Amino acid sequence: MRLRLYENFRFPLYAPFYAAHAIGAYAAEDLEVELLPSPGIGLAEEELLAGSVDVIWAGPMRVMKHHETSADSPLVCFAEVVCRDPFSLVGRRPNPNFTLSDLSRMRFATVSEVATPWFCLQEDLRQAGLDPERLLRISDRSMAENLADLLGDRIEAVQLFEPVVEQALVSGAAHMWYEACARGRTSYTAFVTTRDRLASAPEPLLRMTRAMYRTQQWISSHSPLDLASAIGGFFPALEPRVLVGALTRYAAQGVWGRDPVLPEEGFERLERALVSAGFISRPIGFAKCVDNRLAAQVLSERE
Repeated sequence: MRLRLYENFRFPLYAPFYAAHAIGAYAAEDLEVELLPSPGIGLAEEELLAGSVDVIWAGPMRVMKHHETSADSPLVCFAEVVCRDPFSLVGRRPNPNFTLSDLSRMRFATVSEVATPWFCLQEDLRQAGLDPERLLRISDRSMAENLADLLGDRIEAVQLFEPVVEQALVSGAAHMWYEACARGRTSYTAFVTTRDRLASAPEPLLRMTRAMYRTQQWISSHSPLDLASAIGGFFPALEPRVLVGALTRYAAQGVWGRDPVLPEEGFERLERALVSAGFISRPIGFAKCVDNRLAAQVLSERE
């Protein structure tokens, strides 16, 4: 059996997707998964609908947005992989007593490459009693540019994810202030397909889900060094110690799920952030966007 899968971006965050190939989890299910480069944000969903691929990995936010713009959208998440927010706030100087309210008194920069990190952080700020629109936030520069500004003392804090966090911290010139994973489950990345495909050809998708569960269990029982050794070939330009450090931090933060079930708690926390940010105008609903039947079946097979 064979599936075509769009790869979203290549970052250490997506380690489980690469590990599934590296440890032979797909091969153990007699499944061939062809990893293809995504055509870009917003385009992968359309290619999925057109039948160019069978599965994409994407944020549930993209599925919610598609359901808002297309009332009959068939897109559905069927296996969660990244279950917590992987972004952090890094500061120029040590700040062990940092609280989000500190941002009201400083210049800081947020991620421009993707939208979800800011959508989630702005909801954290609202929950802390702050108005995100009144803060001195730089929103239009890359993580690399923002890190350079931080190290140059032009701003006081930046929002980053791996491997940029690790690169900043190992330099000794930056310090961890806030880890967004601490807010709790926030559904970040999942396998996405169409309901028609789930109904008409569930077997390869079941095998994919089973392989991901096998991978999740492997990751939870192996060290970050083992994981780095397995997937290092996907990151030939990344310094090995940086990759190990990034994976170690993500493991400690619990950003990767231990099973493929996507819980309502994580979905609804993300949904609230998207509504408060104005990305979607109303809650879309868990049942429209998530189908956990394959994930539940895989878990029941292990009982």
